[in-house]
Amino acid sequence: MKSLAIALVAALVSAAAITAPARAQIEVDINRGDIKPLPIAIPAFGGSQGAEIAQVITGNLERSGLFAPIPQSAFIEQTLDVNVQPRFPDWKTINAQALLNGQVTVEGGRLTVNFRLWDVYAQQQLLGLQFTSTPDNWRRVAHKISDAVYERLTGEKGYFDTRVVFVAESGGRLDRKKQLAIMDQDGANPSYLTDGSSIVMTPRFSSTSQEITYMALRPEGSSVYLFNLESGRRETLGNFPGMVFAPRFSPDGGRVAFSVERGGNTDIHVMDLRSRTTSRLTADPSIETSPSFSPDGASIVYTSDRGGSAQLYVMGANGGGSKRISFGSGRYTTPVWSPTGEYIAFTRQNGSEFHIGIMRPDGSDERILTTSYLDEGPTWAPNGRVLMFSRETPGGAPRLWTVDVTGRIQRAAPYPGAGTDPAWSPLLN
Repeated sequence: MKSLAIALVAALVSAAAITAPARAQIEVDINRGDIKPLPIAIPAFGGSQGAEIAQVITGNLERSGLFAPIPQSAFIEQTLDVNVQPRFPDWKTINAQALLNGQVTVEGGRLTVNFRLWDVYAQQQLLGLQFTSTPDNWRRVAHKISDAVYERLTGEKGYFDTRVVFVAESGGRLDRKKQLAIMDQDGANPSYLTDGSSIVMTPRFSSTSQEITYMALRPEGSSVYLFNLESGRRETLGNFPGMVFAPRFSPDGGRVAFSVERGGNTDIHVMDLRSRTTSRLTADPSIETSPSFSPDGASIVYTSDRGGSAQLYVMGANGGGSKRISFGSGRYTTPVWSPTGEYIAFTRQNGSEFHIGIMRPDGSDERILTTSYLDEGPTWAPNGRVLMFSRETPGGAPRLWTVDVTGRIQRAAPYPGAGTDPAWSPLLN
């Protein structure tokens, strides 16, 4: 873990604008119900690792569902200079509305990438930036460029320079091995954080640092852990009578909310990480679990079966003023507040079908985004537009998938193995 942390800390050193961007003539309207992907050309960047960087950017933008990268075999202009205007008629001919080209240089152990984003039909530069890092962090530079292009053309922050922590599963149903794992959002650089000697569940990122919390189940009981990805330090929150599960950080990273089961009753507790004092937030004779803070830290959404079936409730962060917000048929579980505060995502089981859905914090505007044999455990990208979740088919292993808030763009995540309980990190520094 230490070498990984050092690489992450050294990732991106500078990003300087080298020309003022022209006013955009093209844009992706992400609020339309019938999003048509924007045709974009991304030739291989010049220089060492230029082709690999362009390939990562192409994959990021294509998986978002908002862009349609044009195959390189269709390109007419084959050699581009980042300091010279492209031959725009050649790109118009192949219907490219946007063009991204760049140049990579490596000198003195430093990697520098200059790139330009062009509006082909207006024949204007939309963006010109330079990123500098170390050569081994070329993938992060590619993600940073992807974020810059995404933001310039959609008006929203990108989400590509992020990581996902999840539970990697292997083996058969009778000898299933579950390990805490982490990867880049595009499936690259996967690594294991636990050895599989205990069952791990519900890993969650802090929104303020590269720290995660998760539950580990051993024969002697369950524990909630904090794990700092930069230092590699792992510590338990303490010993609690009964089963402890579903931990999640507060927005400021100073508290962790979780559930404790004692004698058949489950309540939500919150711990202050500085003082290590714990407060009990619910006291209903029912099952309350899966707490998730609002972005401002003032409220918590959670699941309770006090009304006879699992439904969603919102209460104050101190435990007061609980109000039910879901009223559909079936069971509502695993709620999670979006980073923008606009929606709450959830898993809904209705009969033999499972769904990932979203609703407003007051329960209005409920929308079902996915339907499958078993979809569960949504997590938000930091821009609040894309969700990742796990999907299992009859007889198959669970896989990680993504869906956008319209429900129209569903994709299998690039990670090839079995995985559940994903949690998306905030944008990396």
